Amino acid sequence: MTMQQIAEQVGVSKFAVSQALSGKPGVAEETRMKIVQAANELGYFWKARLIRKSSPSGPESKSKSAATAKSTVIILMPNVRFQSRESLFWGRIIDGVSAALAEREVGVMMVTENYSERSLKSINPDGVLGLIGIGYIATQLLLEIRHAGIPFVLVDHEDPLIPSDTVFMNNYDCMRQMTSIVVQSGHRDVRFVGSPKYSRSFHDRWLGFRITMEEAGLPVPVPSEDPLLQLEDDAYLIVDKEIPMLVQQNRLPSAFVCANDFFAYLVMKALVANGVKIPADVSVTGFDHTDEETDPRLPPLSTIHVPNAILGRRAVEMLFDRLEEPERPFEKTLINGNILLRDSLKKEKEGGE
Repeated sequence: MTMQQIAEQVGVSKFAVSQALSGKPGVAEETRMKIVQAANELGYFWKARLIRKSSPSGPESKSKSAATAKSTVIILMPNVRFQSRESLFWGRIIDGVSAALAEREVGVMMVTENYSERSLKSINPDGVLGLIGIGYIATQLLLEIRHAGIPFVLVDHEDPLIPSDTVFMNNYDCMRQMTSIVVQSGHRDVRFVGSPKYSRSFHDRWLGFRITMEEAGLPVPVPSEDPLLQLEDDAYLIVDKEIPMLVQQNRLPSAFVCANDFFAYLVMKALVANGVKIPADVSVTGFDHTDEETDPRLPPLSTIHVPNAILGRRAVEMLFDRLEEPERPFEKTLINGNILLRDSLKKEKEGGE
């Protein structure tokens, strides 16, 4: 498969194909999407990788353990959207990946910079066994990785243009369970906190909440009309404005179901600051089990435990499975978590709403 064949199918120049597949500017986004889709359909990316692997530099009789010991796996986590090594959520995933690679005696290269054309230029693909991508990674960077022929697995992220093996928390089912518990505890006026557009995980958590509410015959806020469903990097500003207004207008719901613990703690702080008692007046739930807030005014948060380290370990297993069987279909693994019911949620025995 050549760039010329892709160009002929899409109806663009070979230069445009080259620019699009290398993540370079100068190609309209709609055209770039068509080129990437055609490349995936025609098997361009896989052919490039298989050709590289079919020309080993050493004897074919070299044992797999010896080859693996001299190889490196890249852990890629661009420093965007609060993703950092110091984060309790992301850091635990990295720990899981690192531990699994150490057990296999594989070298590790940690890359945390934002996307740039130089990000992978200095890396020799022939010296890299594969890559584990953690969190949000821009399409352009994923294109560059795929074009370099480096096998990769993504954790908590997927790109519709670039199929790959992925590992996710079972966000949809776990949020359905939590929302069901909230509803069964007597709550009828429930608000979701977090933007469904922020990430695939948030989108799945929103769907779990929405479907459960609809099945219970309860009203569901419209994302475009609810400021709390538009929380992203400016979450502080929106919460600090919306919560006092709800208190003043006597429009507080009986419960807030939050997309993650970070938003849950923001909401609880704003509620307490405005004289609202948790959970006597309003219940709050989170997701992730980071336990990063130590404010003594706040009750222990009801949340969903995410086995972050296991997500990281599973990604490593999937990478090695891919190396064993390069042609097998891509897989998406979902890992369940545990519901942790704590003092921030009013229990059913305390009375319905």
